[in-house]
This record gives sequence, structure tokens and C-alpha cells, in this order.
Amino acid sequence: MQLTPLPALSDNYIWALADDDGARALFVDPSEAAPVFAAADAGLEPAGVLLTHHHGDHIGGVPPLLERWPGLPVFGPDDDRVPAAYRRVTDGQTVDVAGWRFEVMGVPGHTRSHVAYFGHGLLFCGDTLFSLGCGRMFEGTAEQMYASLSRLAALPPETRVCCGHEYTLANAAFARVVEPGNPALRRRLEEATAMRANGRPTLPSTLADERAANPFLRVGSPEIRTSLTQQFGHAPASDVDAFAALRRWKDGFTA
Repeated sequence: MQLTPLPALSDNYIWALADDDGARALFVDPSEAAPVFAAADAGLEPAGVLLTHHHGDHIGGVPPLLERWPGLPVFGPDDDRVPAAYRRVTDGQTVDVAGWRFEVMGVPGHTRSHVAYFGHGLLFCGDTLFSLGCGRMFEGTAEQMYASLSRLAALPPETRVCCGHEYTLANAAFARVVEPGNPALRRRLEEATAMRANGRPTLPSTLADERAANPFLRVGSPEIRTSLTQQFGHAPASDVDAFAALRRWKDGFTA
């Protein structure tokens, strides 16, 4: 398999997962059609599309893709806000297309119907889990989002995390404030800074990296708990309470 993040819009990635021959690919969250058209014109024929949630910067390219390839299978969450020309999937189902099989995981929080796709050592998680961060809770609760992130974090540590945006450096700025003594975070920041300086994506990361450095997967860290207590004037009562406070802090954070 060949995995490539195709830059789109200002900071999105469209993930292209090609077969061993490099002739057919799954495309994940096509925010716009142009990068997919360019890949196809270079010889990479679309075999299917996976959608994680209904936001326009993740599904905007689907209509023109279906105009060019009317029979293209498009899989997405069971949500009326996603265009009708696709196959709806829910938690616990599997997606089988062109020789690939992915488990569908319901991960509400960013949106109520958000799904992730896990298979072949890959996790396509949209805007639920980011490198060194997580998505805003536009529709879900802190309990839902924390449960979704905990479920993703329980996948094998070598799983490659393929999220929807290039947010690593911005997330690192916040992570350094809440857990400045974390050596894994310092290493990840150095690595990501060098990657971006060379024009390379910081993704995919691995779940092992995220468990070691992502504050939203580390709400039990004593240093993070101390930072939250100092920020809000009281200690969190639980892991969910700590997560909710951390997300509120991040929502208003400016580097």
C-alpha cells in the first residue's frame, strides 16, 4: 500500500491510499475535487471514497467526483447532512472496497455522527483526533468526545493516525503550555518543525506518539492536572472534567 496526504484548501489533507500497483486508490475526506482529479490524471484511478463527517471541508469535492465517476462508491456516516449519493455506515460495520476492509467506529463529539475508519494499520479519524490535539466539540458533549478519544487511543500503538488537518505545530504550542516537562512532546515538536521547514507533512503520526505527547490523551498526567488547577483555580474532579477543562482552555488559547 502507498499512503499519501494530498494538501487541499488551506490546511486540509485528502488521504490517498493506493494499491501495491499504484493504479487504484481510496480517497478519504475529499474537501475539493482538484487534488483527486490531478492524482487520477497522473494514473491513480479512484476506487472509492470514505467520508468521516458532514462538514464542507471534508465532503465538498464529492459532487464533482461523482460527475466524473458516477459509479464511484462513497461511504459516509448515517447523516442527512451528507449528500444522498453514498452508502451510509454506522458503528460496528465494515467497509469492503477494492480489496480493502475497514472497521467503522462511531466517534461522536466533533459532530454527532462522526465516524472513523480503522484497518490495515491505519486510522482515518477526520477531525476527532489530531496530532497533539483533538477537534472542537461542535455538537457532542465532553463525555462523548472523551469516550471517542479513549476508544481510538486503545487501538494498537503502531496504528498510523491519518487526521484531516495540518495542525501539529499549532497544537504543539498549546501542549507545551499545559505539559512543558514532557520530553516526548519536545521531541515531537522538534521533528514536526523540521518536517514543515522542509515542506513535508507532519502526518501520519502514530498512536504511540499521540499517547506520549498529546495532552488530550493524557488528562491523567500530574503535570497537566497541575496546569489545569492553576488555570481554573480548582482541581478537576475526574478525567472527563479534566478533558472538558482542557478543551475549554484550548478553545480560547492564543500562542
